[in-house]
Amino acid sequence: MGSDSALINGVESDATEDIEPFNSDWMRKYRGHTQLVLKPESTEQVSEILKYCNEHTLAVVPQGGNTGLVGGSVPVFDEIVLSLARMNRIRSFDEVSGVLVADAGVILEVADQYLAERRYIFPLDLGAKGSCHIGGNVATNAGGLRLLRYGSLHGNVLGLEAVLPDGTIVDDLSKLRKNNTGYDLKQLFIGGEGTIGVITGISIVCPQRSNAVNVAYFALESYEKVQQAFVEAKKQLGEILSAFELMDNASQRLLHQASGRKLPLGGDHPFYCLIETSGSNTEHDSEKLQNFLEYVMGEEIVLDGVLAENQTQIKELWSCREGVPEHLPHWGGVYKYDLSIPIAELYDLVEATRERLGHLIGDTDEHPVVDAVGYGHMGDSNLHLNVATRGYNKEVEKILEPWVYEWVSKRNGSISAEHGLGVAKKAYIGYSRSETMVKLMKQIKDLYDPVSIDEMWTCERMC
Repeated sequence: MGSDSALINGVESDATEDIEPFNSDWMRKYRGHTQLVLKPESTEQVSEILKYCNEHTLAVVPQGGNTGLVGGSVPVFDEIVLSLARMNRIRSFDEVSGVLVADAGVILEVADQYLAERRYIFPLDLGAKGSCHIGGNVATNAGGLRLLRYGSLHGNVLGLEAVLPDGTIVDDLSKLRKNNTGYDLKQLFIGGEGTIGVITGISIVCPQRSNAVNVAYFALESYEKVQQAFVEAKKQLGEILSAFELMDNASQRLLHQASGRKLPLGGDHPFYCLIETSGSNTEHDSEKLQNFLEYVMGEEIVLDGVLAENQTQIKELWSCREGVPEHLPHWGGVYKYDLSIPIAELYDLVEATRERLGHLIGDTDEHPVVDAVGYGHMGDSNLHLNVATRGYNKEVEKILEPWVYEWVSKRNGSISAEHGLGVAKKAYIGYSRSETMVKLMKQIKDLYDPVSIDEMWTCERMC
């Protein structure tokens, strides 16, 4: 390492042959050429690394579990990768208040299992929970499957510890739910994607784990009926409603084709929804969900439905939703769009996308596009538009971008509901943020990182 050997003194680094996984995202869509991965095990070591890099103008990209979908955690060129994998300690947990303090590198599923042993639950659940880091979740303000019940990380994170680009340690690991003393600066880091500092620890309030979890999966004939079912679910299930997920026919059909999985209701209906309730009384909650399903079927809102009778069936029904993003890359590639759209127009984009792609969609190898599918979090108006392809294709990409973002912008939606901007969307931020807001972001970035050692996140490129 020559003169740079002091940089990694006491810090584990990966040899060249071990670096490949850090250079590309899990979709293999984005790839960099880093030659150095540093794995600090303390906030102090992160501070020393960033201070050194800042003084020597060395570009850095922080990386957690590298499960992002917009290329935000991979090097664009040859940046130094700062991996938080070794910072994986649970620091403390208060079983009265439910406040957890942990390193940023703790895997989400590990944190949730730790809490489950104490009858608590982490207020976030993702398909990538087995490998994503909670620090990365906070840095991207991940939304997940149960935001409807537990809200966003902006509300659940009480405090954080972070390191600024010049090595300054931000020590704000408050465990208090009320702390009205000046600016709430931690909010700049939540969803900031590492642009103004690297999160190294978080303090988060966790709710009690529900004793009773029930799941229903049902079919509907139109998106209008989906909206009616959502209204009735909120009305009849109230405080125990923890998730309301939407899947279209194409998403379930492609899931079946890629996995061979048998679908609960045959897979022939235009739309499917999954409802989860979480409460304290299994019999009471199950009865409420049963009554809801009988009502919506009696009113001809829902065509058919099934209730899970045990934990195995709950997992099987959830797999109909969680398995979609996992299996869509089966044909070679997938273009993923994570969007917030007014709920009345949510599915219109999927239909407009299919119409726009037109003759490119088909069942044979001569067609570059397999299909466009729509699924997502109906409970918070978050659509995941995915275009499954037989490989990443520039012709398809030019047809989709920036058209998708223009479509969303005209309806005052957001081009990124929960995935962040990363490499994929940084050039399109203007479709969701005004010139004034972008200017303010640039000023904040310049204040905390005037040297721009996080090269991929310089505001000139981001904005």
